[in-house]
Amino acid sequence: MLGNGETQQAIRSFAALAQDTRLAVIRALVVAGDTGMAAGQIGEALGVSAPTLSFHLKELENAGLVRSRRESRQIFYTADFQRMRDLIGFLWRDCCRGGEACDAPAPASVLTCGAA
Repeated sequence: MLGNGETQQAIRSFAALAQDTRLAVIRALVVAGDTGMAAGQIGEALGVSAPTLSFHLKELENAGLVRSRRESRQIFYTADFQRMRDLIGFLWRDCCRGGEACDAPAPASVLTCGAA
């Protein structure tokens, strides 16, 4: 669960994703998996300058959608798969409020993506 303030957290997460560069970064990090990508690799792959990328990565990190780790002189970023599963669960949980269309649980492939 997103815990206390889950609605506010969901709003921050969706707001961070509502920008084309940040959405492209998340999609690249999802593909990279738990290994993640160095900031320079992300910038090269997306054709984004270092200062612009730094701004967007900070926004995604503040929204809790990515994590960073330092290895020597590089910073690697990974998608926070648990946070994304929580966000999808937040949406799915209220789906139809008991209507027939939502009798089935969220697709397992969505909820297990990135799970270790």
